[in-house]
Amino acid sequence: MLKNRVIAVIILRYGEVVQSVQFKHTNVIHTDPAYAVNCFSKWNADEIVLLDVSRDRERREIFLQSVEKLSKTCFVPLAVGGWIKTTDDIKEVLSLGADKVIINSEAVRQPDFIEKVAKRFGSQCIVAGIDYRRNSAKEPTVFIDRGRENTGINVKSWAKEVEKRGAGEIFLSSIDNDGMRCGFDIELMKDVSDEVSIPVIAFGGALTANHLAQCLEETGVDAVSAANMFHYSENSMRKMKRTLKQKGLNIRF
Repeated sequence: MLKNRVIAVIILRYGEVVQSVQFKHTNVIHTDPAYAVNCFSKWNADEIVLLDVSRDRERREIFLQSVEKLSKTCFVPLAVGGWIKTTDDIKEVLSLGADKVIINSEAVRQPDFIEKVAKRFGSQCIVAGIDYRRNSAKEPTVFIDRGRENTGINVKSWAKEVEKRGAGEIFLSSIDNDGMRCGFDIELMKDVSDEVSIPVIAFGGALTANHLAQCLEETGVDAVSAANMFHYSENSMRKMKRTLKQKGLNIRF
């Protein structure tokens, strides 16, 4: 039986590590992302996700320089997302040391893109990023463009679509729960993981080990991830994994 993964997410805006609260990124945590990567590697993170939330593509060179630098000191799988719009974008980040790429907005705008890049690079390195909010009727709908555009697409149907088109994993992010320290959206994490056969990574809302444990115990997700909570020593990756192991969960430690 495959072990569940615990994944650290590092959110970069113009090369600096920032805190995320419902996809608003105003508080700088570290000016040097290498510090965070080194900590997570030492704390035995199973993987690291690196997301570029910069508001304009023109300054993307700063992010690419970060990817190249960090990949040299990152000894766990590294997934990279943000402004992935073309085949050349994927080729570039993989050549700089990324193991996987996360595709979000462009997958919605042209779903054939997933098929195209999955055939070229392999499904194992193509992760479909799905950001969502619940509307007034509590129905989850897909958002793109860093949470600014409501597509009206149902999350579960879109999850099935990206699997059909060749995505190897889903990175499922709740905008409502992001940074709110309330735990994961358990209901939807369960619904989506039950709906697809590819791995699902839960993201958005985790603050404590109990939040991580609840998601692993009550849903079928393959991995839990967090950003803000892992940037503070009292909530280090090592401490979280020790607690999960004590709860009898199937994780690496």
